[in-house]
Amino acid sequence: MNKNVLFWSVVVALGGLLFGFDTAVISGAEKAIQQIWHLSSWEHGLTMSIALIGTVLGAIFGSIPSDALGRRTTLTWIAVLYLVSAVGAALSPAWVPFMVFRFLGGLGVGASSVTAPLYISEVSPPASRGRMVGMFQFNVVFGILLAYLSNFLLKGIGPDAWRWMLGVQAVPAIAFFLLLFRIPESPRWLLRHGRTAEARAIFERIDPATAEANVATILIANAAEQGPGESLWAPQYRRPVLLAVLFAAFNQLAGINAIIYYAPRIFELTGLGQGAALLSSAGIGLVNFCFTLLAVNIIDKFGRRKLMLVGSVGLIATLGLVSWAFYSQQRGMLVPVLLFMYIAFFAFSQGAVIWVFISEIFPSAVRAKGQALGSSTHWVLAAAITFVFPVLTEKLGGGNTFAFFCAMMVLQLLYVWKLMPETKGKSLEDADKVLVLH
Repeated sequence: MNKNVLFWSVVVALGGLLFGFDTAVISGAEKAIQQIWHLSSWEHGLTMSIALIGTVLGAIFGSIPSDALGRRTTLTWIAVLYLVSAVGAALSPAWVPFMVFRFLGGLGVGASSVTAPLYISEVSPPASRGRMVGMFQFNVVFGILLAYLSNFLLKGIGPDAWRWMLGVQAVPAIAFFLLLFRIPESPRWLLRHGRTAEARAIFERIDPATAEANVATILIANAAEQGPGESLWAPQYRRPVLLAVLFAAFNQLAGINAIIYYAPRIFELTGLGQGAALLSSAGIGLVNFCFTLLAVNIIDKFGRRKLMLVGSVGLIATLGLVSWAFYSQQRGMLVPVLLFMYIAFFAFSQGAVIWVFISEIFPSAVRAKGQALGSSTHWVLAAAITFVFPVLTEKLGGGNTFAFFCAMMVLQLLYVWKLMPETKGKSLEDADKVLVLH
């Protein structure tokens, strides 16, 4: 493993840690926020999903600065958004400014989900690209785990505990901002903008033996494309567009964000007390962390498709059993244990594969746009499901809600079996040749 690539990937993957922390930290603060500002169920749902609305916009438009300014410059501005959001939300005196700062954090999350995997995929050699891009998702779940543990440790410090829960994110945001000045720009972005000498120097730092060949191959591939203004909706990109949209949609139709955001509340519905519910939520973060670590270490050996096949079967089984547990009014630890198993299968498959796979299937001319499409699809559904989940469970009950998620995973299994190609071990340019219609 090249030490430079490892360091650059670790730094950029810190954006994933902030992504995960920002996503999960609200779970420990949501009940206090609802009580302090006397929010209705719809206002509460909007409060929980406002960051995701920002995330959708960040994902949709994240390709614009990424293509125009460069991957590294965009990541620097993302770090600023994380910092402003953490400090602002923690100090907010009222509901409206709180919503504004949470929205800004969401913009950072959305743009990060486009730019960070893109950068890592463009600097990583084919043999280790899955592991390197997977590090982003590993840090996402590490951030979720840190948020759950932080919430658990801070819950008893007083009426302003929720402010501390949100504010501690400022520390990793500052570290992310400072470390970004120690990484170079993506060499593939530099080549698309005519900066060949700079790109060659970076490829030399990655692997001197293949640097010249990489530059030549990428320049030939770039010359065959129409340029950075090419439309993502051109006919030759139909297959990667379809693959990215469906993959991202199934990621959220598994119910993952609803479970991460509302884990304490779900566990309280099964009869656990508040403290036990928060501790069980931390358990979800730990299981997510461990199984993502396992997947990241084997994704380049076994491939993306095998992980998805195993995970899809496991998700169908666990979601079906959770639905049955709610139908039969099972209480105690059964639902938490089943959800731990669900998280394990999700982390091993969808969680570890999504950002790797989407970052691999588009050619250079539209890679940022394709990443933005997959990411925005993911976040539109994440926002929608997070917004309606309290209403769904109230009106339909836990059994019907989890039965719906189970049915979606049956469709995902068919997608993986019939449509999903394997991309392990291929250079980005070779993967493009297989997927793009010429």
